Amino acid sequence: MKPEKRMEGRRALVTGAGTGIGLGVAVELGKNGSDVVLHYSHTDDAVLSAVELIEEAGGRALAIRADFRRLAEVERLATEAVEFLGGIDLLVNNAGITHNVPIEEVNEAHFETLFNVNVRAQIFLTKAVVPHMTESSGGAIINVTSVHAFGGMTGHPVYAATKGAIVAFTREVALELISKGIRVNAIAPGWIRVENQEKVLGSEFDWDQEAKSVPVGFVGVPEDIAELVMFLSSDASRFILGQTIVADGGQLAILPLTGDFRTPRAKQFGSQYVD
Repeated sequence: MKPEKRMEGRRALVTGAGTGIGLGVAVELGKNGSDVVLHYSHTDDAVLSAVELIEEAGGRALAIRADFRRLAEVERLATEAVEFLGGIDLLVNNAGITHNVPIEEVNEAHFETLFNVNVRAQIFLTKAVVPHMTESSGGAIINVTSVHAFGGMTGHPVYAATKGAIVAFTREVALELISKGIRVNAIAPGWIRVENQEKVLGSEFDWDQEAKSVPVGFVGVPEDIAELVMFLSSDASRFILGQTIVADGGQLAILPLTGDFRTPRAKQFGSQYVD
């Protein structure tokens, strides 16, 4: 019996699919039946391997390089993706740059690069694909933001600002597009283990030890976000609109300055008020 493919017949464009979350999402979509265009911006080794994996699973896939610092490149990506796919049913606006510097060191180039890649590209790529989704009687757009939109971390003033902007954009554009049959939502991932983090943190970083700070007890992987993408793009989520779904293993559930959440509290407050 042929295994069920949840995304059979869907035509998807995933941005930032050359690495990390985007790569994982694109591969899972392809394995589950989608035809996929994988956008990337730099090296192509991983993305070309992903194309092969999708094709081996019976899907169609194409990798397209585009520099999201340039608006013309964003618009070209939309045109080439729709041409290859023959339309589009799903856009995953995942591409984003993390570059942490304190506010005193932020310069114009830093600001423009992060906002152009993280925000402007999402907005104008969405604009470019909407007419094609309308022709196909609707679809889904999923914007990837971050827990940085909801919780502060020093050294990330511009990055956090871009992620907050994505939450607001998602909420507003969802209202505009639902009448066209297009549902828009966002995902805010927490700590997801990707290769770029591994490079920065180094071989001595103890992932198992650090994972204890995450309530679920482990660091997420791109496939965790891919599952949420497939849910939000399916009819199973038809009553969800304009929302940002946090997938962080419970990170934002922790009230700060409260100690180890796994240790029972020795002190009890307010007992005098309860009979």
